[in-house]
Amino acid sequence: MGGPMARNLAKAGLLQGVWNRTVAKAQSLASELGTSVAQSPASLAAACDVVVICVSADADLLQTVDALLPGAHPGLLVIDCSTVSAGCARECAQKLALHGSGFVDAPVSGGVEGAKNAALAIMVGGSAEDFERALPVLKAMGKTVTRLGPVGFGQATKATNQIMCAGIIQVVAEAMAFAKAEGLPLDQVIETLGQGAGSSWYFVNRAPFMSRQAYPAGFRVRLHDKDLKICRDMAAKHGVALPSVESVLTEYSQLMAAGHGDEDISTIFRLKEALFAQANSPALKAP
Repeated sequence: MGGPMARNLAKAGLLQGVWNRTVAKAQSLASELGTSVAQSPASLAAACDVVVICVSADADLLQTVDALLPGAHPGLLVIDCSTVSAGCARECAQKLALHGSGFVDAPVSGGVEGAKNAALAIMVGGSAEDFERALPVLKAMGKTVTRLGPVGFGQATKATNQIMCAGIIQVVAEAMAFAKAEGLPLDQVIETLGQGAGSSWYFVNRAPFMSRQAYPAGFRVRLHDKDLKICRDMAAKHGVALPSVESVLTEYSQLMAAGHGDEDISTIFRLKEALFAQANSPALKAP
């Protein structure tokens, strides 16, 4: 996600430099975009008014923010587009506030396609003032940019989105496995039902992966697993366990154990297709 987002910032004339924990990735992107590679997060922060972060998990974000703090300064705004817990976002905001720097949590949704096309939906938590400062940057990366409330509200909204994605991808996979078992022409099913009441972004964009039984890394299983565990922890604070989240986490555990953790989450189709295969196995049929 970070690479396409940086490319759109460059197109908008907003990219001053890049940094990545993998130096080769930063050098490749900088060469492509005609920008510089920062020596460290701190040097990048010292040279910029706005820093955009996109990493994988709470620990990664905390590590990155800690690394840029020596370069933090009054007026600096940090925009975090990672998917992390709301508590992690608030902790980062507090660390930066001690240096006079602002922070907004701005997780994104829309897949790799949305990142490439600057069509992401971006949900933002932060002060109204920081949101206004962040808006030109966020609009260079997304189509829908909404402030939901104070710091942490962006991440709480993203958690809501991830719960929805869990249920949708599971049902789409079950439906496609059923269609295949019925002998239907899957491409025509996708084209037709993509215009129907049961359609969704995941059906239109990921059912073709299931039809082809190829699952290129889009939204990786291991990352959605991480996100759903954040959702589980947040729900637990309300004394609630969410059945759809628990069900999908169980299935992701099976997929990761089988070596599919870096495939797109549409690979859950493997498990749904297996249900029909097992039911029709001669060994399971009565004599």
